[in-house]
Amino acid sequence: MRFVFAAAALVLTAGAQAQVIKCDQASTQTDLSLCADQAYRKSDADLNAAYRDVMARLVDNKDATTRLQAAQKAWLFFRDAECAFSSSGVTGGSAYPMVLSMCLDKLTQARTKELRAYLKCEEGDMSCPVPAGK
Repeated sequence: MRFVFAAAALVLTAGAQAQVIKCDQASTQTDLSLCADQAYRKSDADLNAAYRDVMARLVDNKDATTRLQAAQKAWLFFRDAECAFSSSGVTGGSAYPMVLSMCLDKLTQARTKELRAYLKCEEGDMSCPVPAGK
């Protein structure tokens, strides 16, 4: 039964994505959910870019690289668990995908901001684990 529901949702989503959705004018739950998902996907791409940039600065520091990988893995676990909890009030409802995506988007944007801040540390800032850019 779960598989049938998932397949039906996938077909509906694929059909809805064929249309161009103006998110500032979205009015149906499907469109609102698709727009929330698009926003989250953009934020996730930004997060991945920021993570790659920080990792590039740490390329000569294996210990720092390992610590960042562990921190990011733990953060992803936290984000997913927090959003599962945060959206649990609408589990099974039509708003669930939108609420989940909005939570993922919000936390992902915050983490991206944290990672980008590491790239702007002042020279000599001993609280910053990322060396200044060259």
